[in-house]
Amino acid sequence: MDLPKRTAPKPPEADAEAAVRAYVLEDQIGFRLRKAHQRATEIFNDVMGTFDVTPTQFAALAKLDDTGPISQNQLGRLVAMDPATIFGVVGRLMKRGLVRQEVDENDARLVLIALTPEGAAAVKAMKAVAAEVSRRTLAPLSPREAETLLKLIAKLG
Repeated sequence: MDLPKRTAPKPPEADAEAAVRAYVLEDQIGFRLRKAHQRATEIFNDVMGTFDVTPTQFAALAKLDDTGPISQNQLGRLVAMDPATIFGVVGRLMKRGLVRQEVDENDARLVLIALTPEGAAAVKAMKAVAAEVSRRTLAPLSPREAETLLKLIAKLG
């Protein structure tokens, strides 16, 4: 049995006007997260610039280094990328010779993504300095504040 769809009650006109007046863009979570992301990306580019990788490419390489060969779908899930994004990331990494496709020896229908020897060497060099991105991004916070922030953001996503 289908229940009738409910619509949210409309606030009285005075309440709507008050809400509009009270809205401050700079106080909104999305705005603040975007600014923090922009800062983190700028720091990433500064620290990791010599490697010529994007944050999403680095995430894929780092996770492949952690897991070993894995399906593109699974890699995308592990690094929180939708199928179209991970497809593009893997394609660009393949063109650079950092990853390759290989057939799963246990299931010939499954294609895995794996680091090439060049990719493995590159990601090790990247990981050696990557923690600096987080250190610099979180530098304005005390260690306790940084720990709390990371825990709270993890709850959101």
